[in-house]
Amino acid sequence: MRAYSESSEEALRARDLLKDWAGEGFLTQEQHQRMEQETVCDLRRTNIFLRLVLFLFTLIIVGAAVALFFDVFVTRATVPEKGILTIIFAPISYAAAEFAISRFRLYRYGIEEALATCSVAFLCLGMQDVKPAGMAAAGAIASLWIWRRFGLPYALPAAMIFVLWMPDSWTGSTTAHHLIVAAFYAAGLIAVAAVRSRYRLTYLNDGCSIAEALLWLGIYFVINLQLSAGSLLGYWWGDPRPGYGFSRPFYWTTWVLIWCLPPVILARGVRGKDRWVIAAGAIAAILTLVTNKPYLGWQRHTWDPMILGAVLIAVALVLSRWLAAGPSGIRHGFTARRLSGQDKQWMNVGAIGLGVVSADSIALSPQADSTGFHPGGGDSGGGGASSDF
Repeated sequence: MRAYSESSEEALRARDLLKDWAGEGFLTQEQHQRMEQETVCDLRRTNIFLRLVLFLFTLIIVGAAVALFFDVFVTRATVPEKGILTIIFAPISYAAAEFAISRFRLYRYGIEEALATCSVAFLCLGMQDVKPAGMAAAGAIASLWIWRRFGLPYALPAAMIFVLWMPDSWTGSTTAHHLIVAAFYAAGLIAVAAVRSRYRLTYLNDGCSIAEALLWLGIYFVINLQLSAGSLLGYWWGDPRPGYGFSRPFYWTTWVLIWCLPPVILARGVRGKDRWVIAAGAIAAILTLVTNKPYLGWQRHTWDPMILGAVLIAVALVLSRWLAAGPSGIRHGFTARRLSGQDKQWMNVGAIGLGVVSADSIALSPQADSTGFHPGGGDSGGGGASSDF
């Protein structure tokens, strides 16, 4: 099922762990070099910047080639005929991705990722012209296959987005739409949870962990009507009416569920010591606190974010001190100490992102002059000069 062999991906995972441990000082340079020689892998990788550049350039090249083909050879075709031709380019792009991996051993190199992405895009564009009702289902199935075949982490969120559009051609009921999407996500969650036990100690565990966390969040976003129905935006813009077209039993049932779901997610993550699922549970809990007032139609206040921030800081301090007070700073397998350099990388990325977002917010705005000084227009200048000098 996987495009890469198990030994190759295990070797890559081991090399990443060795690099992480060496960066944190758990291994000496000599130990790192000796152990790295035992994890030799034939897959070709590159850094994130070149990967993004190659991804973008490949998208441009493939898109330009297909556009040139239509401009030169397909000038009088009907819309369904153009859709069929576009669908034909989907397996061609997919075959090119498979060839790039098998022949050149590319792994997260940007080129094969762009080719796989183009295959899904061509399939969806063609289905939109041939059979619009099946576009979302085709995109979801293709994205799931890309995720399973190549292990691309962003293919699963793409499939989840396609699932959001699938009920549009089945029902006009907003309530039924939410229930159908939640049922799809729940089925995916059950499937991932069922197979995770087999991959607990393998390279696939991280991918399954991220998939489970995303599916938990997907279920939560669908259930929380203040997020999925866009009601929160209307509330912030001065429309505090709860409901927004949903029946009262369904609306208040979802309110109960958004309070019940975060503890379930957190319990699942803590029990399995799964940091991604724990993070998903923490995000769901914060969103529940944020959307509770809009759900109830209560008036919001400017100090609400400040109170939420103070509560989160207090919870973080209590948890970190409680964990640090345990034997060797560990309680039940959890510790507040950083054990991986990946945490530092995520914090650096978050700091850069916050700096970019807050750059405009900290810019000084022009202030009105309050000194009482009013220039006279420069009728006379120093040294006897006038304004006409």
